[in-house]
Amino acid sequence: MSRPTSDVHVCEAHASDVDLDDLRARLAAARLPEAETVHRAAPGPRRWEQGVPLADLVDLVTYWRTGYDWRSFERRLDRIGQFRTTIDGLGIHFLHRRSARADATPLIMTHGWPGSVAEFVDVVDELADPRDADAPAFHVVVPSLPGFGHSDKPATTGWGTEKIAAAWVELMGRLGYGTFLAHGGDWGGNITTVLGGRFPEHVLGIHTTFAAGPPGLTMDGLTAVEREWAEETHHFWRHRAAYAKQQATRPQTIGYSLVDSPVGLLAWIVDKFAEWSDTEDSPFETISRDRVLDDVTLYWLTRTGASAARIYYESHNSLDPELRVDVPSAITMYPRDIERCPRPWAQERYRQIVRWRSPEKGGHFPSLEVPGYFVNDLQEGLAAVLAAHR
Repeated sequence: MSRPTSDVHVCEAHASDVDLDDLRARLAAARLPEAETVHRAAPGPRRWEQGVPLADLVDLVTYWRTGYDWRSFERRLDRIGQFRTTIDGLGIHFLHRRSARADATPLIMTHGWPGSVAEFVDVVDELADPRDADAPAFHVVVPSLPGFGHSDKPATTGWGTEKIAAAWVELMGRLGYGTFLAHGGDWGGNITTVLGGRFPEHVLGIHTTFAAGPPGLTMDGLTAVEREWAEETHHFWRHRAAYAKQQATRPQTIGYSLVDSPVGLLAWIVDKFAEWSDTEDSPFETISRDRVLDDVTLYWLTRTGASAARIYYESHNSLDPELRVDVPSAITMYPRDIERCPRPWAQERYRQIVRWRSPEKGGHFPSLEVPGYFVNDLQEGLAAVLAAHR
């Protein structure tokens, strides 16, 4: 096992009162457009056809300005443990919660966009020290992606998913974890796939809610459900992915709005929480307003709307078609996620799938939508991964 190094430092990243006062002032002075023109008389997905409904946004802005407590989230991060280290000239922020269990296994958890470390704050403790003594325990590491949260913003191109995966291997080594497990969804799932494929000598196995088969696979032999998954994923990328094309081609342009206007940033992100969650109308049917605002406020205070968007510029459609993952893999496809890969396609890339699950509930943000199921699924999936080594 690698030995810890002195290149890792404790940090406590706290916003100034000046920045919080400025946020509230900007929210109070916001200029809003007129209401959407689609039917909005009753709750339902049609209310969101043109984006975030005005009434919903006004309510959320009011709560953000008058009721939301950012300091509570800062205290949660401090209790977990915040650290920084510099890798390839870039400062990386991460949470690190060591388990009290002697049999714990190191686990790195990687978020995506429009997520952040806020996605995992509610599950870290149970993963590190589970109430069930028979459940596996983990030393949990949750890094902020380059350009996200309290990690530094890259000043040059090159920080795509391949380089990030290599940086995570370096990060884990500095913590003394020469071998480890990996989990991720969205961009974190892409990075987790790269970790498993490129670094099998370090990665014991992976759990992911993102699975991408190699391009060009046929639908021949797929079940009706699997065919529906493939068709819905194709429809998403053809008709509902303007945000990704914008951030992949002109992240700087949208970045001005995301860094200058808290209401613009809120709408840009809440739109995705609404569309990608397993709900019938509002994302707040399953996710608390506070947790969504933790995420959005982190983007706002760190001024990372533009730098986070650039991960699309760096890595959109960049997963190596020839990459294969031979380490044990546990894969979970949530029913309302934006991409669902048929298992026959996934097996073309992930060569040793030891556990496959398709739960009845959950969307793109399972750690926030169905945290109890998410933790159990992650524990059981990684237990299957570890069992494959015995």
